[in-house]
Amino acid sequence: MDEKRNVTRAAGIIGLATLLSRILGFVRDMVIAWFFGAGRLSDAFFVAFRIPNLLRRLFAEGTLSMAFVPVFTEQMTRYGREEAFALAGSALRMLSVILAGISVAGIVAAPWIVEVVAPGFEGAKFALTVTLTRIMFPYIFFICLVALCMGILNALGHFAAPALAPVFLNLAMIGAILFIAPHVKTPVFGLAAGVLIGGALQLALQVPFLVRKGIRFWQKAPLLHPALKKIAILMGPAVFGAAVYQVNILVGTLLASLLQEGSVSYLYYADRLVQFPLGIFAISTSVAVLPSLSRQASAGDFTALTDTFAYAMNLIFFITIPAMAGLIVLRQPIVGLLFMRGAFDAESMRLTAYALFYYSVGLWAFSAVRIVVSTFYALQDTKTPVKMATYSIIANIGLGIILMGPLEHGGLALATSLGSMLNFLLLTAVLQKRLGGLHWKKIVVSAGKTVISSIIMGAGLVLWTGCFPPEYGGSDLSLLINVFSAIAAGIIIYTACSLVLQRGEVKALISMVKRS
Repeated sequence: MDEKRNVTRAAGIIGLATLLSRILGFVRDMVIAWFFGAGRLSDAFFVAFRIPNLLRRLFAEGTLSMAFVPVFTEQMTRYGREEAFALAGSALRMLSVILAGISVAGIVAAPWIVEVVAPGFEGAKFALTVTLTRIMFPYIFFICLVALCMGILNALGHFAAPALAPVFLNLAMIGAILFIAPHVKTPVFGLAAGVLIGGALQLALQVPFLVRKGIRFWQKAPLLHPALKKIAILMGPAVFGAAVYQVNILVGTLLASLLQEGSVSYLYYADRLVQFPLGIFAISTSVAVLPSLSRQASAGDFTALTDTFAYAMNLIFFITIPAMAGLIVLRQPIVGLLFMRGAFDAESMRLTAYALFYYSVGLWAFSAVRIVVSTFYALQDTKTPVKMATYSIIANIGLGIILMGPLEHGGLALATSLGSMLNFLLLTAVLQKRLGGLHWKKIVVSAGKTVISSIIMGAGLVLWTGCFPPEYGGSDLSLLINVFSAIAAGIIIYTACSLVLQRGEVKALISMVKRS
């Protein structure tokens, strides 16, 4: 029960901080869409930004924490805080050296990297993407250090500062568009500079909280702590096992560069919308549950571990399945409200909503995979996630090539969703065998009630939009009222159904908000 409270409280803190970050992220993307639209400049920026961003998600977001937290927790449990803090200092120093080398190598190798990631880019568009990649590549230095700080702070029970870090990136990028880009000959270079500024600010935010927890950067620490080897062993396979979704997104970007101009941007904007519920609930819950799962795994209490796993899965499905239904029904009004202004026209809205439909279908799988992977890494099993991730990536590439013909960029989004579903099914099959059971009865019954409530909510939203059709191209306020009234109606319908069918999940969600 204490671990459930810890998970609920931490997930609430991370979720609310992430909510603020996502709202600012949408403001950021609205400003980008208004200023750059969906064309050559935006395609070049999104590809260039996705390269260091992919490295961040492969080596930083989730992955680094999943490798670091179990080992750091083990050091504290067996040898005390002083030894764990020595490990933290050693990891910070070693990672700084490695990241500096990676940043330099990325700047030098930018032309070859862009050729691989966007083979359809040629001429001026290719050159622009290379330059943007070189400007933004050092972002990986800042953000990977932020991820390590997140692992340290989370293991010590602090979740707010790491969760708030992306807010500073969004503010920096918005500020760069408004105050730097208009004064630069090539405005998109100003936006790229904002990315670097945002990275530095995110790292600076973590420092005072680390010092408050007792981490002293100025004190001596071994450059090679013995436990670093264990972290490195976990880290290698974790790159694929924990970040398969991001690899699949990169595959989609590569294939999208071969389609009509704007396809990369349509997929980017649609992915941003899916990332909203994914970040607020799925990622926050997976981050919050990892320390609890790690403690239970270290103690050998697998009964408690499976109970915590089922609790986290029920929370994830309770939120993401209705979010999936809402995004599918309201995809065009939401895209129109957020992006349809300036250079982003009605056709761009329609094609982005088209991609959003296929991404939304896989939202439940994107979310659930995060919890399953966290469980494997709490058990310090890195081989299984990488093996299943490999199958998923291969399936995504094959499906993308097959589906991009008839469905264009929508086929790439669908391939990503199907790849994540396959990954989830393979992982849970192995975890079931490993633990001898996963409380499937609790999970399936709860998920079944969630699906019923979501279908009723979706039907209600269809009726609502039929009675109050959105008006595009008119007043932003009118569309805002239309979309938010539809969302409010959906929440009311879903809550009413859930109070009848799922009182336990409703109480847990209310507790999450209160505790945060």
